[in-house]
Amino acid sequence: MTKSKDTPSEQPSQSFQYDAIIIGTGPGGEGAAMNLSKSQRKVAVIEKQTSVGGGCVHWGTIPSKALRHSVSRLIEYKANPLYRFTERPKRLTFQDILNHASDVIGKQSSLRSSFYDRNRIHLYQGEASFVDANTVRVTHLDGSQDVLTAKTIVIATGSRPYRPPEIDFDHSRVYDSDTILGLEHNPQRVIVYGAGVIGCEYASIFKGLGAKVDLINTRDRLLSFMDDEISDALSYHFWNSGIVIRHNEEFAKVETSDKGVILHLQSGKKVKADCILWANGRTGNTDSLNLGAVGLKADSRGQLRVNEYYQTQVDNIYAVGDVIGYPSLASAAFDQGRIAANAIANGQCDERLITDIPTGIYTIPEMSSVGKTEQELTAAKIPYEVGRAQFKHLARAQIASTEVGSLKILFHSKTKEILGIHCFGERASEIVHIGQAIMEQKGEGNNVEYFVNTTFNYPTMAEAYRVAALNGLNRLCD
Repeated sequence: MTKSKDTPSEQPSQSFQYDAIIIGTGPGGEGAAMNLSKSQRKVAVIEKQTSVGGGCVHWGTIPSKALRHSVSRLIEYKANPLYRFTERPKRLTFQDILNHASDVIGKQSSLRSSFYDRNRIHLYQGEASFVDANTVRVTHLDGSQDVLTAKTIVIATGSRPYRPPEIDFDHSRVYDSDTILGLEHNPQRVIVYGAGVIGCEYASIFKGLGAKVDLINTRDRLLSFMDDEISDALSYHFWNSGIVIRHNEEFAKVETSDKGVILHLQSGKKVKADCILWANGRTGNTDSLNLGAVGLKADSRGQLRVNEYYQTQVDNIYAVGDVIGYPSLASAAFDQGRIAANAIANGQCDERLITDIPTGIYTIPEMSSVGKTEQELTAAKIPYEVGRAQFKHLARAQIASTEVGSLKILFHSKTKEILGIHCFGERASEIVHIGQAIMEQKGEGNNVEYFVNTTFNYPTMAEAYRVAALNGLNRLCD
């Protein structure tokens, strides 16, 4: 799809209430709204929930990461020799750690609400649906309606968990990644169906709370988009912690009762648990938008097609975030909204989303990567070398008792250009950005020798870069 010459800025003069309407207040909607407002556009946002922030703040990114943080600290506490004999470790329940998550959700939502107030953006709370390409109807909870008009409309409605129709999600023992936040009992055994990012993160959380976990993977390995060694490290750590991973399995049916569930697999196996968390796929939130009124059609996953400016097939309608699919990351969604806003405000935009988008997976321990994997470089026949640093050899990791994990740097054998950074271990999602900063430098600025010639604070986890760089450079043939 190419950008139409008939951009919003070139439309015939017409009277509108707003320059832009943003549907959704998640990261993508926020990025678009804030940047349009700062470009002196009159902006309205529509949010169907009672507070702003979207799925990122209320059901997805923030809650799951807050839960993960609490469980990770509990694991560290239990492992710390200072408390091993002086105090009996407390067994926390899911409800206990939800309290911390609720506090963070409240703070984040309140903060983001202040952004809209400060930037004089009008907020409408209700369900949005198109009347035509410039008109949106807002239906409020009390049934009343507002009809808004704007030159440009941005769809940032996000996504929701996919729910197979044959599974009873109204049952008290069946959850998805949204409804799991309403868990009221303390399960001793949990089935997690789907071993993608969300499934692996929640498997970590429940295992950290002491539950027995069966992780059902529909594929032959965990997180196959990651570097093989990193995903293998997670698989081993899960296995070593007692999580049962069942690869290449598909569900046949879910049998429910007041006491729990039995998952019937197509292979003939049966898995029993107190509850099941369904974490297998997501669907774009487009079904209630009345897209037919503007000539748009979502694909089978509820997603919209856009061009490099995030413009849909309708010239004045844009879409950003999970509703357009890959990469479906909160961090990328905010940048998509910002870039779309620049294109709307200026009629064009030279800025693009970066090629190497970092991935952070908040399992216990974390995984994070940016750039190429070993398998990708090998397939492309790019000569590369590997530098590794084991966390167990770092003083900071020994002090903090976070010795599980490693850092891997992939760099070109001849130019020494950094091609990929892969990390497994506590704080991996933070550590990876040090390598990303150097990898994004132009020309000779991207060089693995930077880490050898730079002085790092000691002791720090950042020191892993110096160790890994030296390890890799020592492998080079003269």
